Amino acid sequence: HLTMNVTSTTISPPNHTHSCEPPYDEENPLPLVVLYSTVLTLGLPANLITVFLTVLEVCQKNVLGIYLFSLSVCDLMYLGTLPLWAIYINMGHRWEWGSLSCKLMGYVFFNNMYISIFLMCCVSADRFVAVIYAVESRGLRRMRHAVITTVVIVVVIAVGHVPVFSMTEGDQATGLNYARFFIGFFIPLCILIVTNLAIIAKVQTSTGLKPQTKIKIRNLAFAVILFFLVCFTPYHVILLLRAINFHFSNGKCDFERRIYTPYTISLGLSTINSAISPVFYVLSSNSVHK
Repeated sequence: HLTMNVTSTTISPPNHTHSCEPPYDEENPLPLVVLYSTVLTLGLPANLITVFLTVLEVCQKNVLGIYLFSLSVCDLMYLGTLPLWAIYINMGHRWEWGSLSCKLMGYVFFNNMYISIFLMCCVSADRFVAVIYAVESRGLRRMRHAVITTVVIVVVIAVGHVPVFSMTEGDQATGLNYARFFIGFFIPLCILIVTNLAIIAKVQTSTGLKPQTKIKIRNLAFAVILFFLVCFTPYHVILLLRAINFHFSNGKCDFERRIYTPYTISLGLSTINSAISPVFYVLSSNSVHK
């Protein structure tokens, strides 16, 4: 896949002179092309509608609107690259637009994934503060804080992935894979689980909410966790396995070739995030939902 080659995530020892070539000749491009086309068809209108709704929320000084607006803009940027990805896959993994643009597409992919992940954490954390610390949250949840948090996330992740343009294979790529797994996936997953389970526990003990409302909040919290696990766990587990394999492969490509099909599937699952996330996270805001 594009991000497997051009952004140097194919891991081989420094003294290995060539990358492990994935088994492209064994791949049927149709499923990925259909997937990317479907995600674009569903995700584009969903995110455009979400941008419109969240702009209204921002105008009404809704803190959650900042995170939801940023999440949708981020997804729209990634969706804009999907036509090129689909053409690339359909042409048998031949990139016709130059090396720089190829790396740029990988850069957009990685930025979208991790900005989305951390914005999801912000949404869950904001809901956690609003539910658990209902009174105190009036002073904690401010528009300025949300804007600063979002800007910091975007800048840190964007700068952190600049090495994509100049990275050499080997230890550097392996280190980036470890960082993606632990910082970009495992820690956010823990935050999502803790905050959403705390919300569920608080809501269940509340005497002021109707049973139907409690069920709705509980189902949404579980859905957010499940959505995150399905979209991002396979990809990051494979990243971790590839990084570990680097230390024991002795330059052999057997593992890289075996893992290619699961890797492709995991990339497809992560792509679905851009189409589904607006649905889940708009439902996090009662006013947007209405």
